[in-house]
Amino acid sequence: MTDIQHNITELLKKIPKNVCLVAVSKTKPLADLQEAYNIGQRVFGENKVQELTEKHEKLPKDIQWHMIGHLQTNKVKYISPFVTLIHSVDSIKLLHEINKQGAKNNRVLDCLLQVHIAEEDTKFGFDFKEVSDFLKSEELANLSNIRIKGLMGMATFTEDITKVKREFESLNMLFQQLKNDISQSNVTLETLSMGMSGDYDLAIAAGSNMIRVGSSIFGSRNYNI
Repeated sequence: MTDIQHNITELLKKIPKNVCLVAVSKTKPLADLQEAYNIGQRVFGENKVQELTEKHEKLPKDIQWHMIGHLQTNKVKYISPFVTLIHSVDSIKLLHEINKQGAKNNRVLDCLLQVHIAEEDTKFGFDFKEVSDFLKSEELANLSNIRIKGLMGMATFTEDITKVKREFESLNMLFQQLKNDISQSNVTLETLSMGMSGDYDLAIAAGSNMIRVGSSIFGSRNYNI
């Protein structure tokens, strides 16, 4: 068993069965992804469109590809034929483009709305009121080639565990509230994507059922790529 396979095996022992593990493979070579695939990992997350499309072309076709990075509207067309889930939907304008490209490919594209829960200005996303208002809107109801599957959030990058826990819990509270309030036909709030290598345990404790883990599986990211 390789280091990558060992890391996945140990990680799966720690997380509940209902939590989906997204292996964040950005900057990692195809061989590393193949090692993860060989042990049964099927869900991979990339944050750059070009890298995502190249890996999709070269790796097994039963892989579920998740777009987890900031997505520009002019790049949606490259991933819309095959992407399984887009985590990082941070604007209504982007949703309209995803809907347009979904129609061109005769697909309904699954999306998560990215909610801004961190204190850093660098994080993208809707605020709580924007999410709530949009999920109840006629504008969303008319977008027939998208499906809102849930919410995604990233906590503040800090060693203050209390702060991180509070941010995750606030998003879960919104998620639970919206699940009870929303009745749009193209909204099925099932997924709460929170937690990465450094804080996935806190995220799961706060209600996350999808975690995005990179370095704890593949080792440190190569920033030179």
